[in-house]
Amino acid sequence: MESDLRSIGELARDSGLSISALRFYDGAGVLAPARVDPRTGYRWYAPGQLADARLLARLRRVGLPLADIRAVLGAAPGSGAAQRLMDEHLRRLEHGLADARRELSLIRRLIDQRENPMATPPAEYRFTVPARRLAEALDAVRFAVGGDPELPVLSGVLFDLDGDLLRLVATDRYRIALAEVPVQSGVPEEGPAPAVPAAPAASAVVPVALADAVRALLGSAAGVVELALGAGTVHVTVGGHRIEGVALDHDYPDYRPLVRLEPVHRIGLPAAELRAALVSAATSSLPSGPHGAACEVTLLTVDGEGRFAVAAPGADAAAGALRVAVNRDFLLEALPADAPGQLVLELGGPITPLAVRTADRPGTFSVLMPVRLPA
Repeated sequence: MESDLRSIGELARDSGLSISALRFYDGAGVLAPARVDPRTGYRWYAPGQLADARLLARLRRVGLPLADIRAVLGAAPGSGAAQRLMDEHLRRLEHGLADARRELSLIRRLIDQRENPMATPPAEYRFTVPARRLAEALDAVRFAVGGDPELPVLSGVLFDLDGDLLRLVATDRYRIALAEVPVQSGVPEEGPAPAVPAAPAASAVVPVALADAVRALLGSAAGVVELALGAGTVHVTVGGHRIEGVALDHDYPDYRPLVRLEPVHRIGLPAAELRAALVSAATSSLPSGPHGAACEVTLLTVDGEGRFAVAAPGADAAAGALRVAVNRDFLLEALPADAPGQLVLELGGPITPLAVRTADRPGTFSVLMPVRLPA
């Protein structure tokens, strides 16, 4: 009965959503009215839709994306899907807050240097890391260093000190590699104490030639390495030998949002098995990579039962199977050189970045952009 229905104005009043918002969510397929007057186009809502409208208003306040709002309202009762979406959104918010705190800390430091250039010299942080772990991290990211002369900042490796972790990052825009190294100790060498106690934060873009020299110095060294970052320079000391150089004077792109993936499938398999499958599978030559150059593309598939396979791009796949096309050479370069280890592939969708992780070191991984297949 129409007398049991709420008008759009009444629902707006009772839910806290505006009339224009209710019209928008109707058009977006999020909250459709129970009845639309065919003559006037006026919207009427069922009594039970008030709860959905109030939930929608709160989801909107916390910034949940439209697709996720639609999924929450459409989730089957008891499935847990809506709660999982809330957990994922909370993680995104926490990551965003952590990023904002980190950026604000650096902004305060830049403001201090700008307002008191003589009184507040840039801080230099000295810390130590395990030599073997630093060597492994350099090996894990070196392949992804960019070579485009128009993007000189990408021609180095980012050394990003964040509390008790040193992250090494390299990217050429088509793939990004990240490796984490535990910090054993670290203190600021100079500069004012922060207003609020915080873990050390410093970074430097190390030119690739300097990064290669550091790797050569490390060799198969055991023990610890002392590093110093800040003031535009990089110092590395290993067993009485010291290398130093000038960091690239560029701001590195914000890599953190790029490596926070929400995969649909996680596939575990030996690195050697994946390498053999990639080498033996047929490929197609498609434009991709720097300046649209042609590359050899292979296809990764996951069927409805979760079975993973490597195939040629033109191969038939089961109905509903996920198909992700990748630059085969890029994926091969992302695999550990020593190959016997176990890998975890994370796949989200045909145009969603995919990750290649080392099972025993989840903080060391590569992210590749997929290749769009022709329609």
